[in-house]
Amino acid sequence: MGFLDNLNQKVAKSKFGRWFRLEGSGHPLERPGSKFTVELRAGTITAASMIYIIAVNASILSDSGGPCVCDSTPDDPICATNTAYNLCKNTLRRDYVTATSSIALIATFLMGSLANLPLGLAPGLGVNAFFAYSQVGFNGSGIITYGEALAAVFLEGILFFVLTVFGLRQWMIRLLPRSIVLAISAGIGLFLTIIGLSSSGLGVIAGAAATPLELAGCPAQYQSDIGTGACNSHVLQNPTVWLGALLGGLVTAILMQYKVRGALLYGIVLVSIVSWPRPTSVTQFPYTELGNDNFNFFKQVVSARGFSLLGPKNVDWSAYSNGKVWVALISFLYVDLLDTTGTMTAMARQASLYSENDRDFEGSSVGFLVDSGCIALSGLCFGCSPCTPFVESASGIAEGGKTGLTAVTTAFWFFISIFFSPLLSNIPSWATGSVLIIVGSMMMSSAVDINWDFYGDSIPAFVCLALIPFTYNISYGIIAGLCIFIVMHNIPVLLSFISPRLLPPGWDSLKEPYNVYSMVSNAQAKGGAKGLAVILPPWMQKVVNGNKKFWVQTPDEIDSILEGRRRAVAKADAAKDYRQKERDEMRAQLSGISIMSRETSDLELGRERRNSQTESKDEAVLFPPPTQRQ
Repeated sequence: MGFLDNLNQKVAKSKFGRWFRLEGSGHPLERPGSKFTVELRAGTITAASMIYIIAVNASILSDSGGPCVCDSTPDDPICATNTAYNLCKNTLRRDYVTATSSIALIATFLMGSLANLPLGLAPGLGVNAFFAYSQVGFNGSGIITYGEALAAVFLEGILFFVLTVFGLRQWMIRLLPRSIVLAISAGIGLFLTIIGLSSSGLGVIAGAAATPLELAGCPAQYQSDIGTGACNSHVLQNPTVWLGALLGGLVTAILMQYKVRGALLYGIVLVSIVSWPRPTSVTQFPYTELGNDNFNFFKQVVSARGFSLLGPKNVDWSAYSNGKVWVALISFLYVDLLDTTGTMTAMARQASLYSENDRDFEGSSVGFLVDSGCIALSGLCFGCSPCTPFVESASGIAEGGKTGLTAVTTAFWFFISIFFSPLLSNIPSWATGSVLIIVGSMMMSSAVDINWDFYGDSIPAFVCLALIPFTYNISYGIIAGLCIFIVMHNIPVLLSFISPRLLPPGWDSLKEPYNVYSMVSNAQAKGGAKGLAVILPPWMQKVVNGNKKFWVQTPDEIDSILEGRRRAVAKADAAKDYRQKERDEMRAQLSGISIMSRETSDLELGRERRNSQTESKDEAVLFPPPTQRQ
């Protein structure tokens, strides 16, 4: 037994290992395959995949102008050319680098240490753009002020916290149809692929006028839009595209094929090292104003700074009297509710933490509480948009991360990034692009389990799967899928009141069972709750029933979780076994063809030999040897 195996066993048997439920810890809910060293590696990969958010979030949020004061003029109403204002924004951007690292550190650490989930959290992409451009507006030219937007984010976190305490977010997971849940996971895989191919990754695709997407990847001088990477010509001729695709993607894929541990991380590190020197065509620091600024920051290597421009002083507590703030709050609520719920459920399923019995995942109550608390903290103390779990967490889960130790490791790297932000915030986007694409391919496996045999299940699932990447928004895909599911399942029910013959073929045999009343009734019977108490989370049901030690899981709860795990794994294994059977049949067929080919060759060879012998005999008769001629 090697050093690492001994280390894994010792850590697993410690109180530390039991807390995180590592394999071999003796905990009744220990997570198979979770090992100390694997969790550390998985957390490092998640951090490497997420670290780009430090620079990206700082760039997006600083565009709002934050607390910087604009002394506008008629010629320059939004201070686009105001030197003092732009200097303030530059300082704000550096402050946001530290603030983003700090809130990501706190949120990810709490998610790992308290909820024991392998998820990385940070201010979310998409919602930060909604915050900066749709609400506050570029240089403060939007619908509400910066202080009002922070007040909306803070209240959103408080409302989420209340919803979680009363178990409403968990019920949302339970009520999602199974095919929709599977489609969310596959859709997020495609979403990661779009990110990996876009300007946030390799830069292979960009938005277009004539078509929704077009090939990109041209050098900067041929770009028609620097922000999106769209090209006028010379597509796919940017060397960074091929560096990221070949060194970052192809090498990583080959290493993964050979089961090399840490393969996802190696590609990121290799591409970053190649991209940091300046006098190259693939440099992260071109000789431009932005490149010079980033390189000067990069040369500091170790640099700790505060965020003096940010903090509670910027929150406008009088904002709640403004109706536009409540509109923004509702928008934040529904986007984050569906986005966060969908992401956490998909990641839990990917990590084998989803229970088919409870239609929930382990640590959901604490995980949602941590998420909501950190949303409020993000707006109040760090001046950021809502904090949310990142789909890039799938990269660490794909490497084997199954416990909160993965998240704690990711949090450690965010802590390091506070001091090494010049280094870590300059990991090139093309270094992580291929990794996101590879992880996206792994997440597509859940699409196999969607019920494709009944249109009422498959069409809503496909719409959800397709709209998540194509709208660049997880919540939009979920909403569309659910709406179509509701219509396709309720219209036949209404028609059946006229005549049972109007139910579509396969309604009783092919359609996946889905009945809200039965779900609620089963929950009542299982938890002993009555009436409205059934919507409460399990711990609160225990309190209602007089169980004061609500945090201690009962043997029945443990058995239910283990059985739910087994059912989820069994379904995934059944699909794997079916695919393996198909592969074995293909090998048998090819083997049969090969045998037949050999037999045919032997027959032909034998026939040629016989013909050759016959011809030799004929020749011997016609042309006997000299001795016989005599």
